[in-house]
Amino acid sequence: MPHLEVEITDIPPLSPGETSLLNLHSVLNVLNVLHGELVVLGLTLANDAELLRPALTLCEHIQADLVDPAASLRHAAELPETIAAIDRMITHVLTCNPSKAHTPEVQDSLANIRSVFDIFLVRAREILARAQAPGRWVDVPIDELRAEFRAVFAAIEKNSHGRYRIIYNLARQEPADYYVDFVIESQDQRTIALPPVFKDVMRDLMANARKYTPLGGTISAGLYETADQLKFTVQDTGRGIPPGELQTVVHYGKRGSNVGEVRTMGGGFGLTKAFLVTKQFGGRFWIRSELGAGTRIRIEIPRPARTPAGVAP
Repeated sequence: MPHLEVEITDIPPLSPGETSLLNLHSVLNVLNVLHGELVVLGLTLANDAELLRPALTLCEHIQADLVDPAASLRHAAELPETIAAIDRMITHVLTCNPSKAHTPEVQDSLANIRSVFDIFLVRAREILARAQAPGRWVDVPIDELRAEFRAVFAAIEKNSHGRYRIIYNLARQEPADYYVDFVIESQDQRTIALPPVFKDVMRDLMANARKYTPLGGTISAGLYETADQLKFTVQDTGRGIPPGELQTVVHYGKRGSNVGEVRTMGGGFGLTKAFLVTKQFGGRFWIRSELGAGTRIRIEIPRPARTPAGVAP
């Protein structure tokens, strides 16, 4: 990959609604996945994409409210009840279609939906915690962080319905597999300090790398803590970004002109959110890319001074 690297220093301002939607980008992605899985279940059970229309409408209502921060927080607080309501709707349609309720296809679809529910609950807890202290840093156990990202990729793989696998041992990679290499290093090799919202950034950038990389490709990522910086880099072997678009691809809702046919559950906000979170914490953001060879995103954020009680808020 050529050593042409562009530092992004500014993007056009966002409206309040765009800012709210951007902050809740990870929720938007999960909502879209859940909506899609509910459609799949309806088709599998009764060849009816609208079979779970009340649940679909509930997802659409929450999505429409993501432009309103107060409404979004209310939905996050009420999410356990919302999931319980959707679960009751699913139980009802299973009861009404007993001949197919226990088929492997339906059971696979139900497992996917349960997985999305679990991720949704985690995202809701993160949003509510961040609302209390948006600028804080926390110490996260490295093993816990690795496990969390393995769970994210397991859910992505499950949502593919068998189109591909995500593996972590290069010797096991087959032509339809993605190989993911994610290394985390810190000062004590046990915990790493980061803003909780930075998990969103890493998830979005690694998911984007998978999305825009053909089957058989590699996604490499590294998170590294020094005495005064948090560094994150993600690199893929995907289609790359046209050279003239490196500065603008970070703009809100913008995607590369060469990715129009790629199926996506997001809104084209991942790079924008990553950049704005980086700037929020006083960091720097670079993109390096080559068409047909891949893209590399590099982030550096200054660490706050530690206090005897832990990481300064």
